[in-house]
Amino acid sequence: MRAIALTGLLLLTTAPALAATAPKPLYRDPVYDGAADVSTVYDSAHKRWAMFYTNRRATLKLPDPKDVSWVHGTPIGIATSKDGMKWTYGGMAKIPESCTGATLWAPEIYYESGTYHMWLTVVPGVFKTWNGDRKIVHLTSPDLEHWACGDTLDVGSDRIIDASVVKLDSGTYRIWFKDERKSSRIFAADSTDLVHWTRQAAPVVDMSAEGPKVFRFKGFYWMVADAWKGLIVLRSDDAQTWTLQDSRLLEAPGHAATDTAKGQHADVVVNGDRAFIYYFVHQEAEPEAKTDPYWHQRTVIQVAELKYADGKLSVDRDTPVDATLKASR
Repeated sequence: MRAIALTGLLLLTTAPALAATAPKPLYRDPVYDGAADVSTVYDSAHKRWAMFYTNRRATLKLPDPKDVSWVHGTPIGIATSKDGMKWTYGGMAKIPESCTGATLWAPEIYYESGTYHMWLTVVPGVFKTWNGDRKIVHLTSPDLEHWACGDTLDVGSDRIIDASVVKLDSGTYRIWFKDERKSSRIFAADSTDLVHWTRQAAPVVDMSAEGPKVFRFKGFYWMVADAWKGLIVLRSDDAQTWTLQDSRLLEAPGHAATDTAKGQHADVVVNGDRAFIYYFVHQEAEPEAKTDPYWHQRTVIQVAELKYADGKLSVDRDTPVDATLKASR
């Protein structure tokens, strides 16, 4: 009997420790409870990860249910993490008012050669409808804290939002964005200096979508974009010609609390040989929404792992995931 007990103890002490599991939600904004549209980057100076996000004013209870002022007047929030698993609120980004506006959406953070770049969607005011003009402004920073005004993205439209930027193998850069003047199609433009851009004539795909995110993974370029009924997925060998995947990501609601609606406007971090997708989820299907008609305005950030097989990407949002991020650069 003693031998059996000792054997059992040995098995327990030599068994590998259980992997950590990312919480659900991964992050919830403590000010307005409306975190959305994240962009995640490694902050090498502080040896931590930083998540910039649209800080929707989700706790506002406006008399008119059609009034979308709560999605305007939005600052950019910041959360930080040492490991990608536990995120802490880090205040609001210090964005210069001289080149932006009252409403800030969808930051895109890109790092190169000691400089952080941000392409930020700006709406010049607070509006009760979705009809305000939009533009994308380029800012730079040496440290993710102090931002300097740059150029306004000039691609021939006064209603563009949601930038995504990648450096191509040729050494040139490509930016993707949603053009609301062109039936909300996603277009691309090219640059050699991150300042002057030449727009491509045709959209990436002939369907409406927003929040494109382009990244490289498993030997391909990929784009995920929010089609308001899950995320469409496109694959490319050269970031120019795209093939639309026949299945969407995060279209079906999850089963865990706070993850029970479709996933929206995602960021993707490729870390080593793994890829993690960070998406926001409205809270209309949560128990609190049964007694609070404004609860649906609230959004939280979730994380899941992207899987690649047979030329396609998939994600199981209900599978627990160790989303630990290794240091970058």
